[in-house]
Amino acid sequence: MKKYILFLLVIVSAYAIPVFAEEIDTGWISGQMMIKDGGPMAGGIVVFFKADEGPVPDHDRYFRIPNEIANLDNKGKFRIALPAGRYFMGAIKRKSGELVGPPQNGDYFFMSQDTKGNPHAYTVKKDQKLDIGIISKAVPFKRMVPKDVSGITGVIQNVNGVPLKGAIVFAYLTETMTGLPLFTSYRTGMDGKYLITMDRGGNYYLRVRDIYGGGPPVRGAIMGGYGQGKATAVNVKTGEITEGIDIKVIRHMDAGPKGRKIHKSAEKAVQQK
Repeated sequence: MKKYILFLLVIVSAYAIPVFAEEIDTGWISGQMMIKDGGPMAGGIVVFFKADEGPVPDHDRYFRIPNEIANLDNKGKFRIALPAGRYFMGAIKRKSGELVGPPQNGDYFFMSQDTKGNPHAYTVKKDQKLDIGIISKAVPFKRMVPKDVSGITGVIQNVNGVPLKGAIVFAYLTETMTGLPLFTSYRTGMDGKYLITMDRGGNYYLRVRDIYGGGPPVRGAIMGGYGQGKATAVNVKTGEITEGIDIKVIRHMDAGPKGRKIHKSAEKAVQQK
C-alpha cells in the first residue's frame, strides 16, 4: 500500500512541471467562427493542434489534447499568437455544462478541412499575421465509436473497489508521463467505466485525474495511474479495444486556501488561457 501511494504522489508531481521562459518565434492567426446556416459561435473556444506533435485530430475516432486554446468573442472572432509552425484547428461552442474537454452531443463543432474534406493545416510564420476569414461550418456534434477503433477500457475505482464518477483518463507515450498528454477520455459515469481511444496500436501509459486542466492536486482531487508501484504500459493492438484495464485511485488529502482556489478555477483557466 505504501508503494502504491508513493507511485501516485510521484506521477502527480510530474504532471505539474515548471516552464522556463525562452525566446520563441511567434506569429498571429485570426478569424471568425460561425454556425452553419446560423449565427456566430459566440462564447465558444477555438483549439489548435501542432501538426508535428501528434496524429491528425479525428473526433469520430479519438480525442487528441489541443496544444493551444483561445476564446471566441460575442461575434465568434478570435486572435491568438502561436509559435511558428503548422496547426490543425477546431472550434467548439458548448451547449453542455462542460467548460473544456472533448465535445459533447449537441455542442456546435468544427474541424479544419479543405474543399475535398481532407484535414487542413494552417501555417503560422514568424512575425506574420494570418487571417483565415469567416468559416461558417460548425454543426451539432454527435458522438460516435466506430467498431474498428484502437483503445483501452476498464473501470476507475477507489481503493475499496467502488466505481468512481467524474474521473478522466489521459494517455501518454512515455513512462514519465510528463508534459501534455496525447489523448483523453470522457468523464466516467456512475459505473466508473472509461473508454480512451487512440489513432493506432502501441504501448500507452495511463493517468487518472478529475479535471482536464491538470495542475497541482487539492483536497478531494482524484489522482492515480495504471500500475502497482510503478507506471505500467498497456499494449493496444491497432483496430482493437484492450479490455479489463481497471485502475484504482485515491483522493488527495492536502488542503489550503490556495489549493481550493486552484481546484475551483482550473478548468475555467484552461479555457481562458
